[in-house]
Amino acid sequence: MTTALFTHPACLDHDTSPGHPERADRLRAVLGVLERETFHLLDRQVAPRAERAQITRVHHPDYVTRVFDAVPATGYVGLDADTIISPGSGEAALRAAGALCAAVDHVFAGYSRTAFCAVRPPGHHAMPGGWGGFCLFNNIAIGAAHARSVHGISRVAIIDFDVHHGNGTQAVCEHDPGLFYASTHQAPLYPGTGERTERGDYDNIVNLPLRPLSGSPEFRDVMTRRILPALDEFRPELILISAGFDGHSNDPLASLHLVEDDYAWATRKLVECARTHCDGRVISTLEGGYNLKALAASTAAHVRELLCA
Repeated sequence: MTTALFTHPACLDHDTSPGHPERADRLRAVLGVLERETFHLLDRQVAPRAERAQITRVHHPDYVTRVFDAVPATGYVGLDADTIISPGSGEAALRAAGALCAAVDHVFAGYSRTAFCAVRPPGHHAMPGGWGGFCLFNNIAIGAAHARSVHGISRVAIIDFDVHHGNGTQAVCEHDPGLFYASTHQAPLYPGTGERTERGDYDNIVNLPLRPLSGSPEFRDVMTRRILPALDEFRPELILISAGFDGHSNDPLASLHLVEDDYAWATRKLVECARTHCDGRVISTLEGGYNLKALAASTAAHVRELLCA
């Protein structure tokens, strides 16, 4: 059984303005490395548009309307200092959220055990009622809600190793006992959340902030001692991964010192957990990563482990 790859050309049309770090070249780098012979077994799928009802399981209906009303006919609109949209942004956001829902359906239908969604805009900073940090809709939270609503499962775990804390995803999870959220991230750093004391209403949030200049030993230690045991205790029926690769030592937006093998190792450990608890079901989606070479190499290491699942 292979790994499904969900993507769509519309995700390249989300133009964030010249010089913006979250640019279409990121996705081109990811798709380019996944075209190599090593990945010829990927089951390549076209990401559909998310339906409004899928998005509003997570986001307030008036917020969804505001996002689409803000999309310009020409030029750029700055929703905030970081989150820039253009004429192609609405379609890209629909395809990014739709990829997660389709990947969930694909995995639960038994076509594959694992899936990777190569999409943008990213999602883990998007709150139920607000954008931020380059994100419009919280793709991974939408996927989790879809899995529970359509496929009848009770417990979904989201593991986030992006260098920035997924404040939007935590906001979705922290009041829901059926959701588990664990994050490793640099602190201090945007968005300024993700303290160890933020544990959720049901002790279902695990935040492991890493100091600047932390590297492989610190990352692997918190994963081994804190996240993996908590994940075993939660006993997920599906594992979702917010796969941000901006903790890489060459990334320009942060100062952790992770390398490709750290992402491979973490993915391998999460796959092992999925084999124990949820028949190997793991779905991953692209979040950050802003050095193109490091992003491509880290994605390759991550997807290689998904293929081995």
